[in-house]
Amino acid sequence: MKQSTCITVAAINMLLAVAAGAFGAHGLKAMLSAELLAVWQTAAHYQMAHALGLFGIGILMAQWSDATLLRRSGMLMLSGIVIFSGSLYALALTGITWLGAITPIGGLAFLLSWATLAWCAYRRQSL
Repeated sequence: MKQSTCITVAAINMLLAVAAGAFGAHGLKAMLSAELLAVWQTAAHYQMAHALGLFGIGILMAQWSDATLLRRSGMLMLSGIVIFSGSLYALALTGITWLGAITPIGGLAFLLSWATLAWCAYRRQSL
């Protein structure tokens, strides 16, 4: 993922996270149980937090000459958003509980993304 792509994807995810949060708070409030509404809000929260992470990665790509690990971190973060938040949005809307089994895969992608970013920063520090 290039720097401009990373920042573009981050901005789109921020837009979607804000829209999803507002839709959950206003549009779905009467349609979903409190439990499923909380699932929806968790999805929006994690999408927003990790979209900010994508912004950070995009900014770092401009600062650091070797962006290979940063690109991997960004792809993992985007994968985490799609799998983690996407599965929770789908679970909240459909009530299909087996979708919750997919969610930890997205969580693992988030963890690997942050670990990759930490490793990248550590390697840069030791140069």
